[in-house]
Amino acid sequence: MSERLPPLTALRAFEAAARHLSFQAAAAELNVTPAALSFQIKSLEEHLGAPLFRRLNRRVELTEAGQALTGPTTEGFQMLTSAWRAAKRTLDSGILTVTAGPAFTAKWLAPRLFDFAQRHPEIELRFAATLRMLDFSTDDIDIAIRFGPEEGNRDDGLHQALTIAEWVTPMMHPDLAPNYPTPESLLDATIIFDDSIAFLRNSVSWADWFARHDIEAGELHGPRFSQADHAIDAAQSGAGVVLGRVSLAEAALRRGTLVAPFEIALVPRARFRVLCPQGAETRPNTKAFLDWLAAETARMDDHRKGRSFIRVDAPAP
Repeated sequence: MSERLPPLTALRAFEAAARHLSFQAAAAELNVTPAALSFQIKSLEEHLGAPLFRRLNRRVELTEAGQALTGPTTEGFQMLTSAWRAAKRTLDSGILTVTAGPAFTAKWLAPRLFDFAQRHPEIELRFAATLRMLDFSTDDIDIAIRFGPEEGNRDDGLHQALTIAEWVTPMMHPDLAPNYPTPESLLDATIIFDDSIAFLRNSVSWADWFARHDIEAGELHGPRFSQADHAIDAAQSGAGVVLGRVSLAEAALRRGTLVAPFEIALVPRARFRVLCPQGAETRPNTKAFLDWLAAETARMDDHRKGRSFIRVDAPAP
């Protein structure tokens, strides 16, 4: 049996057929005819000197040799794909792909896009707004903005370019503010619940905020939103008062469509992390975006003035 490797096209045909267990489906994926795919697999079997599939009525099964070849071949093509994508990303083609959660994309990134485009017309930004954890090696992304707990994150092999602090405090439409001059008066307000960070251990809550004022809130009721941007939108419409996340409400606070009149803000044990592959932070397009992002996040410090910050895991008075 020859130790010479078979042609790459034959291995690619086998990998697709083994994954689908269907010559027809594999041919459709590779955009070839079933006859052409069958010919490639037949040539691979001749090269090996043994069958890789059992041809049954309307289906195929892997032989023992086929099973031995499947896993490593799939991994090999995945590695080749990752290497090719990594090589393409080094070219700084002018396209920069950023992934972030839908709420952060809508409320923080989108309102600032015009400014970035004005400063860097040579860069075409693309966004993947998803809560799914995308992979730098397989998903064609350049920068990831991820929100999660401060501890326990596995960012091996990645460069952490920036962290963005998060804090929450009651926010409302400015027309409502005169109706609720004190923390106690919020007990009479329509409370809007943002459940988007309920997954965090020691997540912030209205009960926590009232407890910091030595107020027994009892059982609170009001509309609940699983998406933070929807809760912010409801507060901007005047529907009630939200325990708003500054990262998502910053643009509204700056425009004045939301106000945050109370001193105490709660700090969850979570933050945004801005990540890219090691070494990518020095590429011109990536560096331009990271520098712009750092400058924009620094502007958020304006909203910290006159506030007291309490971590949610700190003991209540």
